[in-house]
Amino acid sequence: MEPARPVTVTHPVYTGAPAADWRGRLRRIGPVVALAAGGAACCGFVLWADPTTPGGLLPPCPTKTLTGIICPGCGGTRMMYSLLRGDLPAALHYNAVSLVFVLLFCWSIAAWAVGRWRGRPVNSWLHWRWTPLICAVVLGGWFIVRNLPFPPFDTLYV
Repeated sequence: MEPARPVTVTHPVYTGAPAADWRGRLRRIGPVVALAAGGAACCGFVLWADPTTPGGLLPPCPTKTLTGIICPGCGGTRMMYSLLRGDLPAALHYNAVSLVFVLLFCWSIAAWAVGRWRGRPVNSWLHWRWTPLICAVVLGGWFIVRNLPFPPFDTLYV
């Protein structure tokens, strides 16, 4: 019986991650940069169109127009407009839950960018076990509370 010969590897083992040079890293964050550019373009359009002006370019919420019921996203465009102009109280008035989701979305995009840059995933709130259930409960509760016609909930009607 012959002894086992050692195996010599003459080429590096492929790990699935692109090369770690700066060009490879820039290629990896390309999708994040494209998403950020698209988001910046959308924010610029919202600033230009001014959704707080009645009869403007941006249409009103179709759910509110057709049924009179305020959906969980109603006021989201006006919230973003107020947030971009630096008016936090108005942003909270238009849609406080959407403001929280915008912050969580920014967190997840930052985690995605860091993960793409490093070459390995970074956990964010999207990876938590109870995230879908918590989001469903928060959005369902927000939908109900915003449509209650008595004080103090009637102030949430936009």
